[in-house]
Amino acid sequence: RHHPAMPYEEVPEFYAELKAKEGFSVKALRFLILTACRSGEVLNATWDEIDIPNKTWTISAKRMKAFKEHRVPLTNDMIEILESLHVLNEYVFPGQRAGRPQSGVSMNSVMKKMGVGQYVPHGFRSSFRDWCEEQSTSSYGVIERALAHTIPNKTERAYNRGDLFDKRRELMSSWGDYISCTK
Repeated sequence: RHHPAMPYEEVPEFYAELKAKEGFSVKALRFLILTACRSGEVLNATWDEIDIPNKTWTISAKRMKAFKEHRVPLTNDMIEILESLHVLNEYVFPGQRAGRPQSGVSMNSVMKKMGVGQYVPHGFRSSFRDWCEEQSTSSYGVIERALAHTIPNKTERAYNRGDLFDKRRELMSSWGDYISCTK
């Protein structure tokens, strides 16, 4: 089913309002928007997956929808969020209950309080995808790998095994610049 998604043209204004707020749920939502990752991937992120010196977040295969390890290039804005967090337990975005991650409804609640409850956090993946197609010069393969999608064609998948990490880093930086209105 399709998740209600904010049009990409509205994301910069929403992100600016979001950036003026505080809290783990707010920062989790900011991180989700910047990374274009799924809610569960963000909320269940652990500190041992984060490599700030190498600007990489490595999500294990067991936590991914396609059961394949996914490396996320961390941009300066993403690292700024991570460095602003207090390490309370293993989870990057800890919940109120000890040793647990943020609740799945935490980011939805932020959006509802901000008056955009008609959209859902997962919809920002679609916002990102639309922006990529309409505004970026990245190839289909780079965009699909940024979203951790599996190449549907079995033959193409057999020959196309790279993760295009450096190209994805450029794409994620451009997306971050766009939503932060910095370029």
